[in-house]
Amino acid sequence: MEHMKRAYTNGILLDGTEQMEPVRGKVLLTENDKITAIADAGVSLDGYKVIDLHGGYLCPGLINLHVHLAGNGKPSAKPRDNAALVRKILSNGLTRAIAYRLVCSYAKLELLGGVTTVRTVGGIADFDTRCRDDSAAGKVLAPRILAANEGISVPGGHMAGSVAVAAHNNAEALAQLRRAGEQGVDLVKLMITGGVLDATQKGTPGELKMKPEMVRAVCDEAHRLGYPVAAHTESPEGVKVALENGVDSIEHGAKMDEETIRLYKKRSAFVCTTISPALPYALFDPAISGASEKDQYNGRIVFDGVVESARTALANGIPVGLGNDVGCPYVTQYDFWRELCYFHKYCGVSNQFALYTATLRNARLAGVGDVTGSIEAGKSADFIVTRKNPLDDLTALRQLELVVCRGRAVHKPAPKRNKTVDALLDPYLA
Repeated sequence: MEHMKRAYTNGILLDGTEQMEPVRGKVLLTENDKITAIADAGVSLDGYKVIDLHGGYLCPGLINLHVHLAGNGKPSAKPRDNAALVRKILSNGLTRAIAYRLVCSYAKLELLGGVTTVRTVGGIADFDTRCRDDSAAGKVLAPRILAANEGISVPGGHMAGSVAVAAHNNAEALAQLRRAGEQGVDLVKLMITGGVLDATQKGTPGELKMKPEMVRAVCDEAHRLGYPVAAHTESPEGVKVALENGVDSIEHGAKMDEETIRLYKKRSAFVCTTISPALPYALFDPAISGASEKDQYNGRIVFDGVVESARTALANGIPVGLGNDVGCPYVTQYDFWRELCYFHKYCGVSNQFALYTATLRNARLAGVGDVTGSIEAGKSADFIVTRKNPLDDLTALRQLELVVCRGRAVHKPAPKRNKTVDALLDPYLA
């Protein structure tokens, strides 16, 4: 039986709060899956297994608010028919079992990259809730998961048939909501607009696809059942429709005017900023990304929309969360830290604020702020250790010494990296 009482010594603590500063001379004490105390160095460590951090920086585990566990971010030269692939996967027990194992292995990569909580916003069948439960039971090594399972889309809508179900009318949308409830989801995801790649012409990414009355019907019923609703929206019109009809979080976002700012405040909604998926289409050379002129043009609109939406929200006191939409091309499960670098670079926030957003702020926005997100007694033992100070340079989060999730420690996590993707993305860190 391993020691369940652990003392982490000689670390420099960053607690995850908005004004966090490095704190020296403390020992972090944990028992099983909880932080029990932050004690002064020199306290008796009798009965504890001592882990010497050798001057590393200990901060809360990262929280990624926008994850698709079914993808690995590997770019493909030609567009994939995801709906056909999912149909094939689900057609028999063997392929289902293999696909589920794959989803769990991608969730593990998230953990090895320093993410100790994820919020999934569109997955295959009930794999996300299953992986969540297997992770909580210690059967698989994965982060804490807040799961939406399959999103609700419309025929020809975003992700319809792959990680979302196409509802032809309100009755079908509500039937899918009931199904999600039976699977024990934590939140509901709507695909209200299209995305970059499903736009049919230049200048129209994020076309409104879901009728306002369907948004309203699902939100009303979800709220009655106690679920928050997140919505994929990538156009100003889409954001308004989402907020007017009861959505709790806007995923991605778009440029906003005074009316939209008012709606956000009225709804007490937040925006989940995702710079990572838009960046390759907007900024890469099309010869590399394989993006058509239309895709690049629309990618730029979405990129600018996501950045501007975050900037406007921050300036107007609208809460901003961070996710990296992993599963999109060039967005891997182990690289969430890049999203913090982009948030700092393109939205002009400090490193401190970026780290706070990706830890305590995200935890609060996801409704788990009392469980995780900061280094304090009573919270879950979810933290990471870096060699260098991430407040000086966020790329310190790339190389981790240690990841601890619910008390389970992984020393020297080394996810297998995609060198091609790294080489293409690294220039955008500076």
